[in-house]
Amino acid sequence: MRGIIFVVALSGLFTGCTTWSSLNFLTPYKIDIQQGNVVEQKDASKLKPGMTKTEVKTILGTPLLADPFHTDRWDYIYWYRKGNKVTEERRFTVFFDQGKLARVEGDVAPAAQEIDKSVTK
Repeated sequence: MRGIIFVVALSGLFTGCTTWSSLNFLTPYKIDIQQGNVVEQKDASKLKPGMTKTEVKTILGTPLLADPFHTDRWDYIYWYRKGNKVTEERRFTVFFDQGKLARVEGDVAPAAQEIDKSVTK
């Protein structure tokens, strides 16, 4: 019985001496997450107006979003989350007209060798 009283008193003493903000080291580890399709400049420059959907898919890969209600639009979305914070986000959209590439818009990533240089700094 004395042991239980001692533990309760001791835990009350320690709880009164600290705040929850000082216990930030108790938060779980958040892994870095890379999600989506990275469209690089070298791949985007291969796209030409009039290409078929199959040719575009061969170059860029399967789109992350292919809306069944807007079949003439493919969205390639990429984001990188470091811990709880999104540090990089890119969107690249491909538009078709009657099954042929009409136009593209959005962000593209630099070539892979340029990315490697920025990581090593």
